[in-house]
Amino acid sequence: MTDLHVSWSEYHHKIEQLAATVYQSGWQFDQIICLARGGLRIGDILSRIYDCPLAVLAASSYHDQHRGALNIASTLTMATPKLGTKVLLVDDLVDSGQTLKQTLVWLQQHTDIDQVRTAVIWCKAASVIEPHYFVEHLADNPWIHQPFELYEQIKPQDLGEKFLDSLPPIAATENC
Repeated sequence: MTDLHVSWSEYHHKIEQLAATVYQSGWQFDQIICLARGGLRIGDILSRIYDCPLAVLAASSYHDQHRGALNIASTLTMATPKLGTKVLLVDDLVDSGQTLKQTLVWLQQHTDIDQVRTAVIWCKAASVIEPHYFVEHLADNPWIHQPFELYEQIKPQDLGEKFLDSLPPIAATENC
């Protein structure tokens, strides 16, 4: 199994491909829910392309490339007064498929959604669920190195040292 390394330009191109795939299906939805963290950027871009409200549901099962217990937030975060009834649920990928599968159960138990379809960039062959829409099927289940992963290695003090000479002075006031 070879790792898959994705650049920023490839990443954004694949999000646009995903948007086109959903559009070509003809399916109409009135809200997007993205799974944070991996689906945040994708959900944001799709919500802008489709001019559609975005809701965020935090879910986490990975730490340092190791899958652990799945934790799903107790509530959705959204700026609309009510969740739409036809929802596009987006994430970056399905690996085992457990996050997507359990999120669909969570949505059924906690919302009044009439119809939900799922969209990801990458669908691994090992997944127990196949999303409605995806850009790339990965038969060999590689570890995907996404371009934002570099920020998992950077610490605030690293940036402070890097930009020490170019940072504006810190205001000594509490009234910002």
